[in-house]
Amino acid sequence: ITSTFKELQQHLTTRLGEASDAIGSVSKTFLDAFVDSTFTFSHQPLRSTESNFAPVDENGESIAILDIEGTIPADFPEGVYVRNGSNPLFGALHVVRSIFGQSEDIWVEGEGMLHALHFTRGCNGTVDEWSVSYTNRYVQSDTFTVERARQRPCFFSVTKGNPLATLAASILNMLRFGKVIRNMSNTSVFVHAGRVFAAAENDSPHEMDLDSLDTMGSWSIGGDWVMPFTAHPKVVPGSGELVIYGINIMKPYLTVGVVSERCAFCHEIGITKMYNIIMDMPLTLSACRILRAATFIDYENESYARIGVMPRYGDAESVIWFAVEPFCTLHLVNCFEEGDEIIVRGFRVPASIIMGPTLQCNEESGDQELNEEYFSRLYEWTLNLKSRAVTGKWLTGTDVALEFPVINDKYVGLHHSNLYTLVVRPKFGGFAKLYLDQKRKVQINVEYHHLGRNQFCSGATFVPNVNAVHEDDGWIISFVHDEGTNISQAHIISAQRFESGPVAKITLPHRVPYGFHGAFVSRNIKEQT
Repeated sequence: ITSTFKELQQHLTTRLGEASDAIGSVSKTFLDAFVDSTFTFSHQPLRSTESNFAPVDENGESIAILDIEGTIPADFPEGVYVRNGSNPLFGALHVVRSIFGQSEDIWVEGEGMLHALHFTRGCNGTVDEWSVSYTNRYVQSDTFTVERARQRPCFFSVTKGNPLATLAASILNMLRFGKVIRNMSNTSVFVHAGRVFAAAENDSPHEMDLDSLDTMGSWSIGGDWVMPFTAHPKVVPGSGELVIYGINIMKPYLTVGVVSERCAFCHEIGITKMYNIIMDMPLTLSACRILRAATFIDYENESYARIGVMPRYGDAESVIWFAVEPFCTLHLVNCFEEGDEIIVRGFRVPASIIMGPTLQCNEESGDQELNEEYFSRLYEWTLNLKSRAVTGKWLTGTDVALEFPVINDKYVGLHHSNLYTLVVRPKFGGFAKLYLDQKRKVQINVEYHHLGRNQFCSGATFVPNVNAVHEDDGWIISFVHDEGTNISQAHIISAQRFESGPVAKITLPHRVPYGFHGAFVSRNIKEQT
């Protein structure tokens, strides 16, 4: 009888499972039919000045570069300059209209595409011969795979639009695909324990094959990390550990993790040799509206901001919080220790902004403008761990906005003297080098590297000289696009002769759209970990 009962139970379980799958299939079919009959997708138009925000096709193979003006330095390292960015899969960002209203994609919602330049010594091994090749590939996230298989856009934007439309979008995305928003992996590239990852904070990072740019799979740290992952993890100097964190709409709202080097909307985290630095800022008004509409969570308190200092292996109770004036910081520059004090440097702005093609347009001229609300300046907080006092000061007197900072990665978490950043116009029309002396004066030396007329850049990173002695012994490399000629290049700029012209200009086989963060991965990748 027991045996018969077990067989019957197993039979019923199998049939119930099949019935559940059938019901689920019918439900998804019904939902798809409802979406197809109710929602319409259309392309967002671009103005003539926004042409390089449009996506490009995937190469699928490496292309040799022959057009190089100038000389790639002999002591430039072998490796790969790779930059991540938004590249909408079906030709453009979309506007979605339905009975619920309208929602639309913003620039950060395009699928991630990696653009890579490979630098290899000449075939005879001489230092003055270089072989350079270019390739690009989409990051193959799970949602990318779903939409490519369907050959049409499927996910609705929940970021911008009518509140009812964004609410309906989030519910339908969850019902149809089990996710509120598509996974983009379009923001940054980082290296850990000899492995290369593409990342964005709404998903787990994706491991990439550096040679082919193939996606090898998502990385959940052995299943231990089941939440969003910061786009800007930091490698601890000396130990090689990776400090990460993720946010959630429910407790715990923020989780910090430390990943051993031997381990097989918060946008930034800072570290020093001993501490993790947590930036806790209020959401912007627009973000609050979106959050409430999409998740029914009320977040009204916008009159505070604080910075938390957490011992490397501490817990929530160990965090020391410092109340500061309300601010928004998309990108930290660096953090380091000086006696009993923690120094935190970052770009501070009155409001949060993602630089993109629809920033602000002068109705008469059609030109984009950057108003004071979005003016990003370098700021320094000093946090005293003994007295619990906090002071702050502006570090530049420049009359231009600066963003997307990079430093020599070997100085992350340590005292540094040099900072490289993009000049905001609001598109990025050049570079600035800021020298911060040991006495940390308020006024600092600034050098500019100007681009030509109608030329703009993105994804700059610092490449250290293989025989470097000084912090600034190396180069800045960045993709630069000329909107007049529609030609894209990679510029290599000497960090020590910053105001001079590029030492090399590498003309690319086709247009490279503006993007986000880049990295240079040495061919001897173990040197970086």
